[in-house]
Amino acid sequence: MSPRRRDSESTATARAGRRAELLATAAEVFASRGYSATTVREVADAAGILGGSLYYHFDSKESMVDEILSTFLTDLWASYDRITAAGLGARETFHALIAESFRMIDLYRPAVMIYQNESRHLAANPRFGYLLDSMRRFREMWLSVLDRGVLDGEFRADLDTGLIYRFIRDTVWVAASWYRSDGALSADEIARQYIVMVLEGILET
Repeated sequence: MSPRRRDSESTATARAGRRAELLATAAEVFASRGYSATTVREVADAAGILGGSLYYHFDSKESMVDEILSTFLTDLWASYDRITAAGLGARETFHALIAESFRMIDLYRPAVMIYQNESRHLAANPRFGYLLDSMRRFREMWLSVLDRGVLDGEFRADLDTGLIYRFIRDTVWVAASWYRSDGALSADEIARQYIVMVLEGILET
């Protein structure tokens, strides 16, 4: 490899690393202050750079939140799709999806908070139409698992699966507002205890 090419690749790697750092900072600021209320200058201040320097990496605040959310959702759905395609029973699928959801909160906590708090507002912009698609897919996925569990006799038939879905949606993802990676319980342990609490309420006895 020529010195020029090596230097070029080193520069590209350094720029990609800096870009990732800036996105992580932006995600934390958007999550804590709200996307609409946050200015580019505030993101730059949190990153320790001049406001204009941020435009070297991103053309707008919108581009930053788009990359934050799309990266999170791409990883989330790749994981969910692997689980639902694994041929597991409804109970095992339920268990795996809950565990994976908490793993995603551990990996993408600020992005999860932005998704929870900002999606409906952002989705009014055609650029963020994928957010509505994700909400629809999430509902369809969970209802499919829950309805299959009822049909197979694993889950109680006297409970409304639509209500259970809403309970799961709200109680799992709200954990991003209080979960801390350095807290007393790991994401895996929180998921385990959550699964125990929920399944004891919906398993057929």
